[in-house]
Amino acid sequence: MKKLEPRSVASDIDIAQNHPMVHIREIADKAGLKMEEIEQYGNYKAKIHFDKVLERLKHKPNAKLIDVTACTPTPLGEGKTVTSIGLNEGLNYIGKRSMLCLREPSLGPVFGVKGGAAGGGYSQLVPMEDLNLHFTGDIHAISIAHNLCAAAIDTSILLKNPLNFDPQTIQWRRVVDMNDRALRQIIVGLGGKENGVPRETGYDIAVASELMAILALASDIKDLRARIGKILLGYSYDGKPITTEDLKVAGAMTALLKDAIKPNLIQSLEGNAALVHAGPFANIAHGNNSVIADRVALKLSDYVVTESGFASDMGAEKFMNITCRAGGFKPSCVVITCTVRALKMHGMPSQMIKGLNAKKLADLLKNRHDEYLEKGIENLEKHIENMRKFGIPVVNTINRFVFDHDDEIKMIQHRAETAGAFASIPLECWMHGGKGAEAAARAVVQACEQPSNFRHLYPVEAPIKQKIETIAKEIYGADGVIYLPEAESKIRKFTDLGFDKLPICMAKTHLSLSHDPDLKGRPRNFNVTVRDIRASLGAGFLYPLLGEMRTMPGLGSDPAYRAIDIDVNGKIRGLF
Repeated sequence: MKKLEPRSVASDIDIAQNHPMVHIREIADKAGLKMEEIEQYGNYKAKIHFDKVLERLKHKPNAKLIDVTACTPTPLGEGKTVTSIGLNEGLNYIGKRSMLCLREPSLGPVFGVKGGAAGGGYSQLVPMEDLNLHFTGDIHAISIAHNLCAAAIDTSILLKNPLNFDPQTIQWRRVVDMNDRALRQIIVGLGGKENGVPRETGYDIAVASELMAILALASDIKDLRARIGKILLGYSYDGKPITTEDLKVAGAMTALLKDAIKPNLIQSLEGNAALVHAGPFANIAHGNNSVIADRVALKLSDYVVTESGFASDMGAEKFMNITCRAGGFKPSCVVITCTVRALKMHGMPSQMIKGLNAKKLADLLKNRHDEYLEKGIENLEKHIENMRKFGIPVVNTINRFVFDHDDEIKMIQHRAETAGAFASIPLECWMHGGKGAEAAARAVVQACEQPSNFRHLYPVEAPIKQKIETIAKEIYGADGVIYLPEAESKIRKFTDLGFDKLPICMAKTHLSLSHDPDLKGRPRNFNVTVRDIRASLGAGFLYPLLGEMRTMPGLGSDPAYRAIDIDVNGKIRGLF
């Protein structure tokens, strides 16, 4: 691929705010939607009446489904969302009818480490401020419905405890869509008997709520209601499982999500349709957008680009084993994106990078470090091997920076293709939009035409430990799994209760292929430690907690919110 000429690029928010958006009705029309199939949220956003679309197009063949994932991420980010948006722009640029499906951004990362999550440069979705902030209110609806259930639990215990709740077994915590480590462990019910029964609990981030996973996996409102009714809240004193249906709160929770279940329609900078819906974290939940959005896009287009959270060992593995099972999907291609600087970092000795802030780390990785790059490519090779285990072609894209050298790119290309990638292509969509993704788009089209034999990694009927160990050994490269006493107890309990025939959704760090964030590159000779297992019966999976994985992130020493402000004209500044 011939390198395109560099050009100056303004900040993401300046590009987005200076871009002339077209009315959402035009985007809907271009996407093949009828006006009665959308519900406008202002001029540039809309909800889709998915049931009408799916009924109208039920006989149309599905599009080719492309999943975008990445090498193991670094604190600097590898531009996976940029790649997803850019690839979709590139497919439309070469004349293909393609549609994008992404998750909704969480306010936790927006105000915490990452800043905005609408892409970047000339591969963005707009209106980016709306998307990054309250959007259409879906995540707020999740939070309220979740916390209604939490309030109902404590009220039931206080008012004579008719369900015989054992407070020590309650697994339904409260949620808030913010990074707030002070809420990880709290005590509720203090201040006298009128305020409830004192007990220890805590908060998770809202996008880690089982309700968010349910929203992403439900097929329609009926299925949403049924799944919410199955949520396991805890156990009675005599060991009986207690659900939201038992608590008689499932109906009200579903009512609060009647609009949230509808996918959201917005646009890219090049005027292409994007469906943005649901937002579970991939290091805690399954990390993919909604099955409903995917189904709508698969009927409206010839190619669908979707993004799995973090890397192949995280969101992509869960996409293949959980989302594709729920949706009945058979992907045609996987794209694994990487950066030269990320692979350098994965090959560096830990003492070189430990303690560096983002700026110092970025400056270090701009320099030539061929020996570290050569070592770090092992990480990419493992991710390619992981995705090939699902029986579909893999394309590697290299998200190129202006300071990357041609011979660094060629080294990655050679190693990636030797490891089994169908093609390895540099990508310049951050600077050039769809034109910068032209070569990658053509490679993806060719990959989608290759013979494939999509398969899941394990049968759901297998015992719990067998499924966990298959993921740990095949995807992470572990030698084995160590189960702490709490995990052993839960495995026995879930097996006895008949909860064992479900997929596995591993909760672990995204910063390593292992459960230890300090093990970079391609770790070898390690065991994975499972400390606990929780049952998400409504979502339809079990999720083991590996190592020190937390379900509520914390803010760092220099959070992104410090740069965000609004001027007297109501214009937002500093949002990425």
